[in-house]
Amino acid sequence: MKGIYKGYIHLNYKPSENDLVCEFRIEPAKGVSMRMASEAVAAESSVGTWTDVKTAGPNIMRKAAKVFYIKPPCVRIAYPSELFEAGNMPCILSSVAGNVFGMKELNNLRLEDIHWPEWLMKSFKGPLYGIPGVRKILNVYDRPLCGTIIKPKLGLGWREHAKVAYEAWCGGIDIVKDDENLTSQSFNKFEERVTETLRLRDKAETETGERKMYMANVSAETNEMIRRAKFVKNAGGEYVMVDILTVGWAGLQTLRDANEELRLVLHAHRAGHAAMTRNKRHGISMLVIADIARLIGVDQLHIGTAVGKMEGPKKEVIELGEEIEKGFLMEKGHRMSEQWRHLKPVFAVCSGGLHPGHVPTLVRMLGNDIIIQAGGGVHGHPKGTRAGATAMRQAINAVMEGKTLSEYAKMHKELKAVIDKWGWVK
Repeated sequence: MKGIYKGYIHLNYKPSENDLVCEFRIEPAKGVSMRMASEAVAAESSVGTWTDVKTAGPNIMRKAAKVFYIKPPCVRIAYPSELFEAGNMPCILSSVAGNVFGMKELNNLRLEDIHWPEWLMKSFKGPLYGIPGVRKILNVYDRPLCGTIIKPKLGLGWREHAKVAYEAWCGGIDIVKDDENLTSQSFNKFEERVTETLRLRDKAETETGERKMYMANVSAETNEMIRRAKFVKNAGGEYVMVDILTVGWAGLQTLRDANEELRLVLHAHRAGHAAMTRNKRHGISMLVIADIARLIGVDQLHIGTAVGKMEGPKKEVIELGEEIEKGFLMEKGHRMSEQWRHLKPVFAVCSGGLHPGHVPTLVRMLGNDIIIQAGGGVHGHPKGTRAGATAMRQAINAVMEGKTLSEYAKMHKELKAVIDKWGWVK
């Protein structure tokens, strides 16, 4: 049975500055017109139901969503401000990214973009540090930051984990992080790992004369997540990482609220995003996820690499880098930074199958304001973790000095070893 939805198309409507506007990619089901499918989405995500109801008074449709643009497969829908509660991300997404994905009028539906009205944006805290704050903490202003992830993902004990981090820091890595699925397993308890890793961080800072950072993964049930973040703070840590999609937007908002007092850098891992973003015809775009994460208030966010092991087109990765640094608007295919002025720019994190040979391409695509994270690309060095970390810094130094990696490798044996092993992207 197909629903009956009427009164939601207003092609002459111009969205007000207070409207939230969504761009959807719609594929109607067989026998359903684009207009009918569009009205179904607008109705289900606002005030409508599948049939006429006696409880719908004459003023209800004034609060309804309005389809004001149809250019198949793209449709834009404006939502009045009354439909949303300020500062409540679950409320917003339950409307515009909720039941609509399961409607019979649709074969596929993808939420491509959201234009956020200023009043709604300002109801969220945004990043505490962002790019400028992170650079100030590390005292690194003129190059990409380099990071690594402890590998193997799981299996190392807390002492082994800390020792690997120490070797990476001493080799030249700025930031070491837990992997997304390491929390507090029996072989590597959270408190023991954090305490020992931060002890060796201090040792590495003394030996290298550089600031070093450790991102402990606090992802857990919300109360436990806050407890772990407090533990990191009390142990002398300055960073935590969180799997933003698996802890949920409400969990992330709670962590960001607690961070008003804790003052930690929040590193956002996007584990699970591809379940929503990979199918280009259905789901939610990574662009929307990035906007939401920035509004709630992460300081760093994984955006993909285009050159590593994970799926992600080059154009999309570049757009994501621009989005979380500046912010933009869907009109005419361009984005406008003005609406995001009150929010600090988020540090783009490139991670997933990277090694030093990818550095030139990443900098060419995204500029210097990126964090380049290599796990296997550091620990897989023929001479081990410390040499792999050194090779990563050498690759960054080469790019900053305007030299090719092959040229730089002639005088730097650590870089030469990984170029011989994995090559490099010119």
